Amino acid sequence: MALGEPGTQWLEGNELHLELRGLSPPAPLVLVLRNLGSVPAGGALVAHFGRDPMMLYPELAQRGWAAQRMDGPPDEVRLCLTPVA
Repeated sequence: MALGEPGTQWLEGNELHLELRGLSPPAPLVLVLRNLGSVPAGGALVAHFGRDPMMLYPELAQRGWAAQRMDGPPDEVRLCLTPVA
């Protein structure tokens, strides 16, 4: 898969990025939850969504993760996911 295609992932420093735009539900939610364990120690998962993933927030809270909205292009909802201390 080429960078930027739906379902791709890449590392930038200690951030694991997931490109989720263009994927049909529930694939974005499933991929995020599946990859939480792959986040580098002290790092974050940055998820690139096409819309606000409302169903994801309660799942993250149950697993002890927080989501913070990041700046990004107007057609993207970019979230930084980190474990709650």
